[in-house]
Amino acid sequence: MEALIALVVILIVIVVAVLGSSVRILREYERGVVFRLGRLITLKDPGLALLIPAVDRMVRVDLRTITLNVPEQDIITRDNVPVRVTAVAYFRVMDANRAIVEVENFLAATTQIAQTSLRAVLGKAELDTLLAERERLNEDLQKVIDQQTEPWGVKVSVVEIKDVEIPASMQRAIARQAEAERERRAKVINAEGEFQASTQLADAADVMSRNPTTLQLRYLQTLMEISNNSKSSVIIPVPVDLVQPLLDQAKGHGPAE
Repeated sequence: MEALIALVVILIVIVVAVLGSSVRILREYERGVVFRLGRLITLKDPGLALLIPAVDRMVRVDLRTITLNVPEQDIITRDNVPVRVTAVAYFRVMDANRAIVEVENFLAATTQIAQTSLRAVLGKAELDTLLAERERLNEDLQKVIDQQTEPWGVKVSVVEIKDVEIPASMQRAIARQAEAERERRAKVINAEGEFQASTQLADAADVMSRNPTTLQLRYLQTLMEISNNSKSSVIIPVPVDLVQPLLDQAKGHGPAE
C-alpha cells in the first residue's frame, strides 16, 4: 500500500512538472517565437501559451524600445582632427521572428553596426560640421543604421550624438579662431560706422555751405559746450571771414605806409 501511494505521488509530481514546462505566460510587451522540432511555427501573442513538452522551445522577444549606449569611438574627421564621440541609439523589434531567425543576437549586432556607422559617417564630416550640424548628422546616422538592421526586423528610430571630445590643443586653436572672428566683425562694424558718419558729415557740410549763418551758430554752440568744462584748456578758433577784411586792408596799403 505504501509503495502504491509513493508511486501515485511520483506520478503527480511528474505531471505537475510536465504541465509547468508546457505553460508559459507572455506579458503585453512580449512575443514568443516557438520552434517545434527545430521548425519555426506561429508567433505566440501575450497571454497564456501552451507548449508541447520536449517538443516545443520558445524564445521570448521584448518589443519595447531599447536604449543603446554606443561606446566611445576615436574618430579622425575629414580635416584630420582626432575626436572622441559618444552617441545613443533607440530601436525596437518590429518582427520578432526575423529578429531571432535572421541574426544570432540582434542586440549585439545592432551595437556593432552602430559603432561602425558612427565612425564611417562622422569620419566624412569636418570638425565644424560635427559641432554645428549635429541634427543633420543624427539623421544620416539613423538612416544608415536602420538600412542595415531592417532585414533583421529591427527599427532604429533615433540616433543622437551625445558628446564630442576635442583635444586641448585644438580647443585653443578654436578659441583663437573665434577671437579673430570677433575682432574682424568689430573692425567691420567700426568701418561701417565711420562710413555712415562721413556721409552724415558731408550732408551737414552741404547744408552749411548754402547758409553761412549755420556755421556761425555751430561755432557758438561749440563754445558753449567747451565753457561748461572748467578743467579744459579752451582754444578759440577765429573764423577767416572775420580777419579777411584786415588781411585785404594790409595788402592794399604797402609796407612803406
